[in-house]
Amino acid sequence: MRSPAALGAMSSLLSHNKDQPRIRKSLSDSSPTSSTAATKSQRHERLSRLSSSGSSDVSNDTSTNHAESYFLRRENRLSARKRAEEEAANNDYKKMYEKALATNQRLKSRLETSKQELAMIQDQLQRAQESRCLQKKISDMEEQIKVKGELKVENQRLKDENGALIRVITKLSK
Repeated sequence: MRSPAALGAMSSLLSHNKDQPRIRKSLSDSSPTSSTAATKSQRHERLSRLSSSGSSDVSNDTSTNHAESYFLRRENRLSARKRAEEEAANNDYKKMYEKALATNQRLKSRLETSKQELAMIQDQLQRAQESRCLQKKISDMEEQIKVKGELKVENQRLKDENGALIRVITKLSK
């Protein structure tokens, strides 16, 4: 059975809340980096409080040993839990990093595909513009050929008319 002093020391170190799990309150929890020296000194303080609270009979020594082993086991459990939580957090960051890396790679490949499609479309657009230019030139040339044909017909008519006039003039001059 534990002594009242041991129970009092344990209850002062633990905060009980039904909504939250038990949380150990200590000075090392307030600083982000806890050293093993601080942990050892706190353990020593607890043990000295436990041993100074009563007489030095055998029951007190066994309760001190029980309290010490209890605190050692508890600290081991807490440190193991903390390590597990840190590893889980690190794994989460690693998973998030890998997911972001995969997303980045996927987006890079999509960007590369889009760039290739853009180059193809620009090439097709350039060909289409050249084709339009060529079609315009062809239509202009066809128009010029049509005008040229009309001019040839007009020229031939004028030549025929001129020849007729020359014949008329030569008949009149004789």
